[in-house]
This record gives sequence, structure tokens and C-alpha cells, in this order.
Amino acid sequence: MSDEPSATDRDPGRTLPAVAVVDAQSPGNVGTIARAMKNFGFEDLLLVDPPALDPDGEAYGYAGHAREDVLPNAEEISFDHLAETYHTIGCTAVTNEDDRSHVRFPYSTPAALADRLATVDGPTALVFGRERVGLTNEELARIDEICSIPASADYPVLNLGQAATVTLYELRSLTLDETQLPDLERVRAPEPTVDRLYDQWAALLEEINHPAEKRDKTMRMLRRIYGRADLTEREANTLLGLLRRATERPAEN
Repeated sequence: MSDEPSATDRDPGRTLPAVAVVDAQSPGNVGTIARAMKNFGFEDLLLVDPPALDPDGEAYGYAGHAREDVLPNAEEISFDHLAETYHTIGCTAVTNEDDRSHVRFPYSTPAALADRLATVDGPTALVFGRERVGLTNEELARIDEICSIPASADYPVLNLGQAATVTLYELRSLTLDETQLPDLERVRAPEPTVDRLYDQWAALLEEINHPAEKRDKTMRMLRRIYGRADLTEREANTLLGLLRRATERPAEN
């Protein structure tokens, strides 16, 4: 089965999460986030205290095709309006380790958040903060819940654009019914074909005078390798052809 998440059960009338960026300093990061939104099916961009977004500048240059819709349709709002109107999910790299303070605890990972938000109807917003300091404790205190990307304990802080891209990727099942990757089941080769492959290996081991006392162990090893590989029929037939040629034309030595 494909590892891509399915959105076939998603209610097409359900409100999709908006993406809010608070006090971004770089227009380029706003453009990068807009592009990630376009990649993963998000449409509504909310900007709190944004930098100037010149149509001929960095934001539009970084936005890719999102310059055509996501970025020009972005809505500038206040933090008060954001907190009062939306169910907010604040994204932060720095979390509390226990429940002694709820400003940054408890938190969800983006993957866990995807499972939960799939059943939530109503206006929600993923909130990303500044490039250097993210969201302040005062802002996080007004946020409904916290989300954090698992990363190295030595350096957990991601660039603003990176953090948004990773989060939106993990939440793509909320927005995308399909991706460019086809949802195909991997079809394993029929057992008779795989058995012929083992028979051909046994014939080759005999042809090259592989030590008789080692052949059973070698065949078990090959079965383990092919068992993990889940060969397709085409792969098995290709290997079968190569082994036949090798058996028919052994090395001169």
C-alpha cells in the first residue's frame, strides 16, 4: 500500500485550516510559506503585522505559483482577531517538559495533529511566529493548543519557512484528496515464479561448484533477502533470466 495518507473520508464542506504568520520580518519567508501552502492544498493565509509584500519583490519571487492566488488573497488581521475568531494551534520548537506550566505544554506533533483535526469542523488556524523568537509566551498563553516538530535536542529550532513546510506536509491529509504519486498497491510476484527463481539459484550454485555443505545456508539467506524485498513479477522474471544465462555460461575458472 502507498504511504500517502488518504483524504477520501474528508467532508468537502468542512472548513480547512488557515495558516497565520505573526510578525514575520522577511518577505521571503512569507512567500516560502505561501508556496508550501500551495504544495499541500492550503488556501487561506492570515498575516499579523506583516512586512511590505511588493508584487515585484522577494515574497512573490519565493511564492512560485502561490503568487497567483494564496499570496495576493492573504488577509491582514490583528492578533486579537486571530485569537478570538479561530481555534488556534501555535507552532513552537521550545516546549515545556512537564505539566508545571501550560504555556508550552501539553503539545502535539504535526502527525498527531493531523489525526485529530480531521474530525474538527469550524475555523482553525495554524500559527507561526517570528524568525528569531517565534511566538512569545504572552501570545502562546492566548493560543488554544501547541504543536511542535520533533527534531534534534541539540538544535531543535527550524527556519520559519522550514517549520511551516514540514507542518503543512504532515497535515496534507486534511486538504488533498490525491497527490502526484499514484496510490498503487505493490503486487508481489506469484509464488511459482519466486520458486523458479530459487530453483535457478540452486542450479547456479551447483554449476559454479559452490561448496555443498554451504548450499542450504546460502539458499536460506537468499530466501530471507527475497522475502524482505517483495519482488514484483517483472523483477523476479528479470533476475530469473540473468540467473539462467549465468548458469548456462559459467565463468571459465
